[in-house]
Amino acid sequence: METVTVPKAEYEALKRKAKEAEVDWGLVEEFKKSLEDVKNGRMKEWKIK
Repeated sequence: METVTVPKAEYEALKRKAKEAEVDWGLVEEFKKSLEDVKNGRMKEWKIK
């Protein structure tokens, strides 16, 4: 394993990018359940107000 030295500002920027790239698994699960509802015909018709 190698050790690499980077400036603190660059490290913070990379850390921010990694955090932004994290997946919201709760949202993914909610989306999955919604797709299963549509697949099984459990959906209501949308009404335009």
